[in-house]
Amino acid sequence: MDTPICDLVRKYAESEAIRLHMPGHKGKNQLGVESMDITEIDGADSQYEADGIIRQSEENASELFGCPTFYSTEGSSQCIRAMLYLAMLHAKERGKRPLIAAGRNAHKTFLTGAALLDLDVKWLYPKGAGSYLSCDLTVEDVEAVLEAEKPTAVYLTSPDYLGNVADIAGIAEACHSHGALLLVDNAHGAYLKFLRPSRHPMDLGADLCCDSAHKTLPVLTGGAYLHGTEKFRDWAKNALALFGSTSPSYLILQSLDGANPYLASLTDRLKEFVPYVESVKEKLSARGYALHGQEPLKITISAKSNGYTGQELAEILLNCHIVSEFSDPDFLVLMLTPENSPRELDALAKALLSVPEKAPIPGQPPRFQPGQRVCSPRDAMLSPMETLPVAESEGRVLAAATVGCPPAVPIVVSGERIDAHAIDCFRYYGITHCSVMK
Repeated sequence: MDTPICDLVRKYAESEAIRLHMPGHKGKNQLGVESMDITEIDGADSQYEADGIIRQSEENASELFGCPTFYSTEGSSQCIRAMLYLAMLHAKERGKRPLIAAGRNAHKTFLTGAALLDLDVKWLYPKGAGSYLSCDLTVEDVEAVLEAEKPTAVYLTSPDYLGNVADIAGIAEACHSHGALLLVDNAHGAYLKFLRPSRHPMDLGADLCCDSAHKTLPVLTGGAYLHGTEKFRDWAKNALALFGSTSPSYLILQSLDGANPYLASLTDRLKEFVPYVESVKEKLSARGYALHGQEPLKITISAKSNGYTGQELAEILLNCHIVSEFSDPDFLVLMLTPENSPRELDALAKALLSVPEKAPIPGQPPRFQPGQRVCSPRDAMLSPMETLPVAESEGRVLAAATVGCPPAVPIVVSGERIDAHAIDCFRYYGITHCSVMK
């Protein structure tokens, strides 16, 4: 498979042309990559009006993923907003006001996108106990909201941050039987396409889907894909352009382009690598670690059952020169790809298996609890606000989503009143201040 973006940039760098165009470094190295960092010079193509090398590269990616696929250089965040915009167009095409039924563990970009587009949101909450990073929804749960609310689209996060995978095929069938779209934040699952059989949402019936290529593929941070059915092919570029910079990174575009030959062989790599991960999981389970989620390339440990917090396990690994993806009081999340060697997996297993067992730590993480809606997220986010200590915020209305990235799942929705339960959640997760409406 060819790499037209990489080829053009490499040829241009080798030409040693006098650069009287942006960027200002003029190809002179400070970091070592400047000669490959260009703008939309003649022949280089423009991301949102692509008719040259970017279009060729995206067609290569579309062939690999089996559906119309478009590049983002601003992560899945740009793609999530584009998906919501496309769902809005779908609703307006039918003369309806858009309503999105969304799993409550949605990334905060979903919330900001809904606010910018003035979308109505029906939140879907998990029934059981568990982390605020998960929202275990069944086909029956989705059927119920489809019957009662008649949403434009259902929006799910799968895999979620802890590695839980939804029944995308069953939920897609339910959505389509009610005339609704299925939108999937598949940021953590770009590689799922290349398992056999494929477990990618687009192959299981999703209408729109985003992948963060940089999370699980050898792509620079910020590289992502927007996938859609044929219906959305002609709308996708405008949707991405609405939320994207007019100065996309050509370094990230090269990274996405250069990944295509890698993807062509990824099935074989995964076939060889996944058993190593399964072997580590089996060793950890035999040792008494409680593992969470079904995602093949993620190891999530429920740490308290072994007498530790997730942060404590992360610190132990850091002392072994192993850096985790995420930790909180309950969970340790480790993300793996075929770029991790068997030696690295052996080092991980050795480090975790050497941790002394202690008495379990009692207690469950706080549950999602529907808050009292005072105004829409849009009204809250676009209103004057002030920052207060959490202890002084009870009774106030949250303005900005108060949570960092990772994991970027809002504990309270903008526009909801902060109550005692919310304050307990903030404290549990170490949040000390929040932004509230004046």
